[in-house]
Amino acid sequence: MDFTFTEEQQAAVEAARAVFSDVAPDRAPSPALTPGAVAEDIDRQLWHELARTDLLGLTLSPDHGGAGLDPIALCLVLRESAKVLARVPLLESCAVALAVQRYGGSTLAAELLPRAGRGELILTVGANGRSGHDPAELAVTARRYGQGDTESDAAAGASGGPAGESGWVLDGVQSGVPWAQVADWIAVPAHTAGGRPVLALVPRTRDGVTLADQVSTSGERLAEVRLDAVRVAAGELIDAAGCWDWLRSLLTTGTCALALGLGERVLAMTAEYTGKREQFGFPVATFQAVAVQAADRYIDLRAMEATLWQAAWRISTDAGGPLPAAGDVAVAKIWASDGVRRVVQTAQHLHGGFGADTDYPLHRFHAWAKLIELSLGPAAAHEEALGDLLAAHPLG
Repeated sequence: MDFTFTEEQQAAVEAARAVFSDVAPDRAPSPALTPGAVAEDIDRQLWHELARTDLLGLTLSPDHGGAGLDPIALCLVLRESAKVLARVPLLESCAVALAVQRYGGSTLAAELLPRAGRGELILTVGANGRSGHDPAELAVTARRYGQGDTESDAAAGASGGPAGESGWVLDGVQSGVPWAQVADWIAVPAHTAGGRPVLALVPRTRDGVTLADQVSTSGERLAEVRLDAVRVAAGELIDAAGCWDWLRSLLTTGTCALALGLGERVLAMTAEYTGKREQFGFPVATFQAVAVQAADRYIDLRAMEATLWQAAWRISTDAGGPLPAAGDVAVAKIWASDGVRRVVQTAQHLHGGFGADTDYPLHRFHAWAKLIELSLGPAAAHEEALGDLLAAHPLG
């Protein structure tokens, strides 16, 4: 496989490295020392810098003020962001914007995408459902109101829908929604009466939307988003076939990119520490037991990298294969979930007691790694999904 990146993709990496070079992983308080969330807001300084350097509009079309690059470029930037534990909704906002661009109507795209690319709007998405174990779209119901449906006309009257107006009513809960308290719009997957998945774009301040604070293992603010008869206009709901599946695949692949970047930074920290730490007059990195463990983690990272770019390539190009693109995404997430866990565990072991010092950033990476490992399903969930795909599409 040829994973050579284009000049434009490489330029995006260089721009990202320049922006993230001034970001320290310990810019926020330690999650180990902070009850509740480490901060009430995202890193606004970094968010504005990402907007200034056009990295927020990297994958948007030139029609919306973007650079027109593909999800591979986004994953390259996400990889760099994870190396500094960037506290910004880069994955969520860019992924939702891409889904709107690909599947949404022209009016919704014109309203959201240029402002999102300039950093004026923050987008997020509820991808965990009610518990994180069931499909997210099953946690919210979407029913029509308005023209052509007398039953929903009655429902619209009960929920305050204007006569003659058509749209949708949402009811349900999405848990663990990242950055929801500061987001302007929340993408909410839902299902219709016929079981069809749809994606609604809901302003955070819309009547019927309530947020309850939650906190991630990394100390960042999440929210339980409850929707009680929330009305959305017809143009604010995307019912194109495949929209939610594609967005979820992109979010999962982006999470794999975060895992890779974090793992690479942690392994580099471990190499630096074991190269300086001496026992019996020799750096511990020269001991066979240490070298073998570090080598195993390097192999994990290379497997994470290969499977990540395969999944990102399938999503970016819609290329065919023996399995649907969801199969490659599942393989990438299996490696990312298990791999990032092994990397941080080995790093903690090789750092010894020093790795537990809260003045040293390793514990922060460990907390973020656990969040990434479980985000959008742990390895076991994707192994089950991969098994289902293999059963439905026998190879050979």
